[in-house]
Amino acid sequence: MAAVVGFPVYWMVLTAFRPANEILSLPPHFWPGRPTLANFSRALQTETFWANVRSSVLIGVGTVLVSLVVGALAAFALARFRFLGRRAFVVVILVVQMVPLTALIIPVYLLLNDVGMTDSIAGVILTYLVFTLPFTVWMLRGFIAGVPVELEEAAMVDGCSRLGAFRRVVLPLLAPGIVATSVFALVQAWNEYVLVYVLLSTPTKQTVSIWLVSFQTGFGTDYGGLMAGATLTALPVVVFFLVVQRRIASGLAAGAVKG
Repeated sequence: MAAVVGFPVYWMVLTAFRPANEILSLPPHFWPGRPTLANFSRALQTETFWANVRSSVLIGVGTVLVSLVVGALAAFALARFRFLGRRAFVVVILVVQMVPLTALIIPVYLLLNDVGMTDSIAGVILTYLVFTLPFTVWMLRGFIAGVPVELEEAAMVDGCSRLGAFRRVVLPLLAPGIVATSVFALVQAWNEYVLVYVLLSTPTKQTVSIWLVSFQTGFGTDYGGLMAGATLTALPVVVFFLVVQRRIASGLAAGAVKG
């Protein structure tokens, strides 16, 4: 199973380092031959590459930060407060996660067009929150429910406000959950294609997932540049995942203990 899942990644990286005359050779060669950096050089020198990287970073970081801030506060309210409609709100969160992405493309576009936020990075971030925020709230709610309420009460007895107790006591204990939800939100925002293709029309505002399409022209597909671009696109998420993978494992397990 690992070989089946990992082979496309291996082939992508292998093709990225191959000369053009070896990429489509028959029979195919499954082992590295003469490596070259020409494909990476060609990908990095494309006209909109760095602008697209900047857009992807802004959208990814913006989505993660907003979803964590809003999601943590909403999860705290669901876990600690008892209010009318609380159970219904939890059900709504689950229902939103079940709605397919393609069903929302036209309504989202019309809504953003009415408020003048099409072809806008802020509009894309707000759209991505529709999909990342419910998961963030659901995940962090389990973590907050597992934190003894007596810790907050002790902090408030010592002079903290309710918000101060959340910031000084609960928030540090949410680190594993914050990391796990951050990875989910970042991967969703970094790799998403359909929505950003519909919402962003200016080439310099588009993301790296749209930039990869530029290697397909009327004269054919530049497979070397495409695979080099795909490798560069996947690298930031892979590095981030490797850095925080220990906290992801503990976060997913701890958040499922109590909800």
